[in-house]
Amino acid sequence: MAFIITGDTHGTLDIGKVVRFFAEHEGEYTEDDYLIILGDVGVCAFTPSVEKETRQILRDLPVTVLFIDGNHEHFEMLNNYPVDHWMGGKVHIIEPGIIHLMRGQVYDIDGTTFFTFGGAHSTDMIFRTEGVDWFPEEIPTHEEYEEGLSNLENHDYKVDYILTHSAPREVAAALGFGEDSADEIALRKYFQQIADEAEYKMWFFGHFHEDEVIEDMFTAVFDEVIVV
Repeated sequence: MAFIITGDTHGTLDIGKVVRFFAEHEGEYTEDDYLIILGDVGVCAFTPSVEKETRQILRDLPVTVLFIDGNHEHFEMLNNYPVDHWMGGKVHIIEPGIIHLMRGQVYDIDGTTFFTFGGAHSTDMIFRTEGVDWFPEEIPTHEEYEEGLSNLENHDYKVDYILTHSAPREVAAALGFGEDSADEIALRKYFQQIADEAEYKMWFFGHFHEDEVIEDMFTAVFDEVIVV
């Protein structure tokens, strides 16, 4: 079993990296393997045509698709899915083989543990329309923050991998990204607290459209497709 991790796919815009990866590795993976997308996916997209095409591309992959939410998601649609439980955490099952890993959850997938937390601030929100292609639910709630800490505490703050859309404050700063909103500051401070207190092998995140490893513990992913 393999976990295949990549960054934002933005509907069909940046999904080509995924299609190319599986074309290059044809026959190597099955539904018992997992593709994990680190937010801004477009499974619940801003237009029906993009959503339909995105889902068909993911549906045609040989693996099970998991994703966390980013900031560019249609949250009204996404959050209308019923909450199920899968591998120890809450999920939205979009359809068989396409699963949304919700915020602040810990999953144990055949002995490998993951802490997941989506969401981020949209720097382009001034060019978007609320309820159409921007949703305030991109920013986590106090309850989601608290649930995440509680779930980590229940696992003694030890997981194999942490998967987020944004990044801890010091890591984002090391990449050269400042904070342009109080919401993003709060989110990155929250992640920094977890980074300082938890034990993990690697922290993977998207959002910044970079491919870079910071301090051997944090991996920004965009174009790369990483197998762990």
